[in-house]
Amino acid sequence: MQPIPSATASHDREIESLEEFDEVVSERGSLARYRVQAVDLTARSRTLLTVDCAGAVFLGCPMDPEAAAHVRTTGALVFPPVPGLPFDPYRGRLYTPDELFDSLGTGYEATPDARAYAWFQRTKADGDIFASMLRAIHDDAVSDALDELLVGARVVGVMGGHAMARGTREYEGAARLGRELARAGFTVATGGGPGAMEAANLGAYAAPFGPATLTEALQLLTRAPSFTPSVTEWARAAFDVRGRWPAGGPSVGIPTWFYGHEPPNAFAAHVAKYFANATREDGLLARSNAGVVFLPGAAGTVQEIFDNATPNYYESRGEPTPMVLVDRTHWTERLPTWQLLQSLARERSMESRIALVDRIEDVPQALKRLGG
Repeated sequence: MQPIPSATASHDREIESLEEFDEVVSERGSLARYRVQAVDLTARSRTLLTVDCAGAVFLGCPMDPEAAAHVRTTGALVFPPVPGLPFDPYRGRLYTPDELFDSLGTGYEATPDARAYAWFQRTKADGDIFASMLRAIHDDAVSDALDELLVGARVVGVMGGHAMARGTREYEGAARLGRELARAGFTVATGGGPGAMEAANLGAYAAPFGPATLTEALQLLTRAPSFTPSVTEWARAAFDVRGRWPAGGPSVGIPTWFYGHEPPNAFAAHVAKYFANATREDGLLARSNAGVVFLPGAAGTVQEIFDNATPNYYESRGEPTPMVLVDRTHWTERLPTWQLLQSLARERSMESRIALVDRIEDVPQALKRLGG
């Protein structure tokens, strides 16, 4: 399994850590036209008072008032940190499960994830343009960080319902799928929530370990089958698995605070969490450049199938990408989506990029056959 590539030269004018800041100043002697994101510069006042900052933009960087005033007079834009927020709208990195679930020992309600959702609930309907602007800036920063992370990666999206419970045959199948995709060199990306999404991220996490690890992990998780009635116990079970097998394989989760009742799962190493669900949905599908696998789900998964089918139909993102639907009975009888997808694809280039399979085990071969 290959590691997820990091940022490349396409973002080489962005500074996202104090180490990068010092490196740029040392090598170039200038910050002109750089973008500095969420870096604490209070210990770099002398540098800011002497280095060229013309055209630079400082996004949410704490700095001494004298330094901030000076860089403004030399032609820089300074967007100061916003006090009192449970999130950083200018963040330069994706979230980690440890960050989102910090303070879980006190209960889920104390975590940054829960507090961000509570802030969203308070502000989403009050018409405050400042709050909506902060949400938009945050989501754009997350998208930028996600693009940096996925440079050069072959990403397979795995979609499925949040209600799939731990301990079920379906959950185990989704986990095995995530493991096989990761071992085949793909980067697994999911909606980042519970159910099928968590299972696929768990499988990718277990990919570097022996076959017994996933079996044992699945058994340990059954003590909290669902995130209801207690998100706290559900999340603690996942962190117990991570504690027993640290340093698992990487994958990506892309959840949303729009669905606040769905907490993020702890097995995605990189979490791109959004306020705007539309941005999250489109971003997840658009970045799944090696194909998308659709496990059995309900309305949300049906929506994702056709959200993905539309750009494949019009080729608005270029050549159509593979789409693999899993479970013939589900997609032809319970929710007869396959027939409509076939009709849409007929006599178009996407026709050779769709497949319906019965078993999880058939997915990797189907992706290979479809060109993924």
